[in-house]
Amino acid sequence: MLKVQSSQFILPKAKDIRGDDACDFAILDKTLLVAVLCDGVGSARKGGAAARQSVKFFIDHFKTRPKNWDITQSLTLFTQHINRLLFKESMTQYEQIELLTTLCVAVIEGDTLYTMNLGDSRIYLIDKNKKMKQLSVDHTMDEDNLSHVLTQACGLSDHVEPLITSTSIEKGDTLLLCSDGLTALMSDESIEEEVLKGLGSKLIVQTAAKGHKDHDRDDICMQIFRIEELDEIHAIKNLPLEIPQSLKIGDSFDGYTLVSSMMEHGRIWKVEKNKKTFVMKFPMASAIDDPIALEEFVKEAWYAKQVTHKAFGDAWVPEKRCARYYLMELIEGINLVEYLKNRPITIDSAIALAKFLHKAEAHLLHLGLVHGDIKPENIIVYNKEGEVGVDFKMVDFGSVVEVFEVNSRAGTPSYLAPERFSGNAINESTEIFSIGVTLYWALTGKFPYGEIEPFQTPTFKQAKLASYYNKNIPHWLESIVMRAIAPESEDRYAHYSEFFYELKSPEKVKPYYLKDASFIEREPLLFYKIGFFISLLTNVVSFIYYNS
Repeated sequence: MLKVQSSQFILPKAKDIRGDDACDFAILDKTLLVAVLCDGVGSARKGGAAARQSVKFFIDHFKTRPKNWDITQSLTLFTQHINRLLFKESMTQYEQIELLTTLCVAVIEGDTLYTMNLGDSRIYLIDKNKKMKQLSVDHTMDEDNLSHVLTQACGLSDHVEPLITSTSIEKGDTLLLCSDGLTALMSDESIEEEVLKGLGSKLIVQTAAKGHKDHDRDDICMQIFRIEELDEIHAIKNLPLEIPQSLKIGDSFDGYTLVSSMMEHGRIWKVEKNKKTFVMKFPMASAIDDPIALEEFVKEAWYAKQVTHKAFGDAWVPEKRCARYYLMELIEGINLVEYLKNRPITIDSAIALAKFLHKAEAHLLHLGLVHGDIKPENIIVYNKEGEVGVDFKMVDFGSVVEVFEVNSRAGTPSYLAPERFSGNAINESTEIFSIGVTLYWALTGKFPYGEIEPFQTPTFKQAKLASYYNKNIPHWLESIVMRAIAPESEDRYAHYSEFFYELKSPEKVKPYYLKDASFIEREPLLFYKIGFFISLLTNVVSFIYYNS
């Protein structure tokens, strides 16, 4: 996840005007930084309007750019597009260049900084060793008395061929963008010194402008981004690793030999190395031409190696690889569906399963993640080593997503909460619903809302109580399961902690009643108390009547 400490500030040349500088930035999907700074050319009547229009254009278009466009392609096409728009608008409305601005754009993706500039606004990088380097090129006339004349700018001509540069960056680096209003008043050395003091854009700009009267200087604009964390997932995605198009028994990758395929699609294999057996997973062959599929696989591998709880098998990514894959511990067991084919689950095992699922999800939440596809097929049952009984492991890292992910495709329809079908965010409550359906199925062999097919728009009528199918279920456990699968989220557990608290405290579980349950079913004690007092009152009235 990309994390930056940011500041930006614009100081017009006078208090009573808006100024011609503009800047803005956005962090998209917690992985991509887009920073834009423009200095509207003062000699053009609409320079400020061009600057503001350009900044908004880049931010908006990066938010909606096609996922298969790389950064260089995006910067090139967006620059050419806004340049052409400004030029044509100038010619149409004014018959001369009036919408003219400098343009600086910086994009951070993974461990790479992409930069592009037109004009004399600048981009600097201060590395973690406190050395500052100018990454932009001043597009101005070489002669001293013409150094203010731009040779390139946005909106100057019908077509432009922007130069995109890429630079490796690291955690601790600092990115700067500024207009020439700042560099006209401060040397590079002074800017570097002020930034290294930890000062923000506003204080640096105000320091530069101190002592200058209104209109005696230019507008000043500055952005500072101190890199606290880089998005390692994108960096890994850009590694030049082969994606094998076909795999067969006997193929070897970094000393791991393919022994047998574990799935029909042939991308998950048992492998051997040094007489030990592991599981190796490759991306689908189509990922070589599908950036989205590749990114999903890279995320899957990244999330898998972050998970360290014993509820999951170990997963790791070798530091040096010849191909795109990751490795997992081989868990010897069968999934819960196979395990329950010839035997019903015991109540004790069902309680143990519920607690296991809570611990697995609670660990993921600590990492900011959710499993996304809780179901019996993804739960492995195995014998405890040296002990009587069984234990569980959760598998399938391919569905793991960040909590609050919107429109996630993770999950199996029959186990999804109703709000997931409307594209709502995946969260603790929706995951608890999946846990509840899994427990209901394990205890009854039935789906509470029937089996739901992909692309179906289901209706969630009230489910039958689990005890309707299995009379052995204790009332307290049934109440927990039924509350977990409540169709309305406000009737369901909102957090794992609430669910787990009741699992550990059966005596504190409030009874769960169906919404159409009668009053006697909901409050039997109160019903009989009221009945007793009504009967008593009737007898008293009758006694008085017959004896009066």
